[in-house]
Amino acid sequence: MFAIVSIAGQQFKVSEGDELFVHQLEGSEGDKISFDDVLLVSGDSGTSIGTPTVSGASVNATILGHQKGDKVIVFKKKRRKGYQTRNGHRQCFTKIKIDSL
Repeated sequence: MFAIVSIAGQQFKVSEGDELFVHQLEGSEGDKISFDDVLLVSGDSGTSIGTPTVSGASVNATILGHQKGDKVIVFKKKRRKGYQTRNGHRQCFTKIKIDSL
């Protein structure tokens, strides 16, 4: 059984027991959260496609922790003008574990 759910503006294919990184969510480690934006549910009884969401379906998850991703270097340069700049960026992520669909 799996579902496609919208979490923080991104769509993820999830099933029970999956651990995944999503954009930073509010809450502390160990908190239970629920996502109601379920776009598709597929299981033994068939597939339900939402218009736009499946009514009555939700995905429950637990927050495992917060952490930062790898550093991304942003380098800009204009040739022959003496202009160059270098910046770094680290995105904040939240690790969650899917408990139930």
